[in-house]
Amino acid sequence: MNSTVVTLVTDPETGDLILPLNDEIFSETGWEIGDTLEWVDQKDGSWVLRKKDMEDVTEWVLVECISTFRERYMVEVPKGKADWALDTVTMNEAKEFSQKHLGETIVSHRVMSEEDAFELCDNENDYAKNWNKEMKMNAFFTKEGEKKDY
Repeated sequence: MNSTVVTLVTDPETGDLILPLNDEIFSETGWEIGDTLEWVDQKDGSWVLRKKDMEDVTEWVLVECISTFRERYMVEVPKGKADWALDTVTMNEAKEFSQKHLGETIVSHRVMSEEDAFELCDNENDYAKNWNKEMKMNAFFTKEGEKKDY
């Protein structure tokens, strides 16, 4: 195992200690910017810094929500019969006048294995059953650090 001695640097603004890693260290270890590293105590006064397996760092969480909308309808009825407009809307016979999304309410969440997540994906997105895992991952899964693209 190769060993390298690196001197910690103090951040002048925060006072935090920074471990500077140069290109040579990245090249030798195969690390990349964005990798999660972990310190391992060797119990002899030394430490090993290694890339942490992402399966140990992240997990998939299914978050279930209810979306709430305010919808408006403009319904013409005979004078004095305003309540008839309610029946028209209830019977789905009115044209939508406007709609505004009021937000989502989270109702539950649970950790799932990736395998179970793909199975649920297939059950709930029947049209995508024949897609490969990469296509499903890109279309339906939000990876750590990724934001929805509008």
